[in-house]
Amino acid sequence: MEKDNQRQAVFESDRCYIRPFLESDLDAFITYRNNPEWMEFQYFKGLTREEYKEILVREPSVEKGAQLAIIHKADDSLLGDVFIKKEADACWIGYTIHPAVKRQGYAFETVQAMIQWIQQSYPGLKILAGTSPQNLASIQLLEKLAFAPAGTEEGELIFQYV
Repeated sequence: MEKDNQRQAVFESDRCYIRPFLESDLDAFITYRNNPEWMEFQYFKGLTREEYKEILVREPSVEKGAQLAIIHKADDSLLGDVFIKKEADACWIGYTIHPAVKRQGYAFETVQAMIQWIQQSYPGLKILAGTSPQNLASIQLLEKLAFAPAGTEEGELIFQYV
């Protein structure tokens, strides 16, 4: 399976492939996305398997917004997901890690690889991320990745990669 993931990878980090979702990813995805405590600060949650399948299991489009699976190279397990959407002069990003692998550096390494991929694929675009003011883990991650506060929008803190 690792070779299949490698062929499908949009980008990769040291320990992970980031690729389009497969139907076989849905059960693991639903496990954390429909966990109300873990997903407190996320908007994309609480859907049925069929609703997730319709949204996730298709050819990703960065222009329309692409949700991609974070797959562990060692065992092909789903560790989380990332979101990328290209707008006029910016790429918006988002990320979620499965609670079973939180605080193990996967979000940092994956977002770092995503930033490099965006810079190579879309040179000159700003890279933006939004997070709840109460989501301290996400704020700390963005700051560690060299994002700086860039304002607020609809109650969210907006950060820009510098």
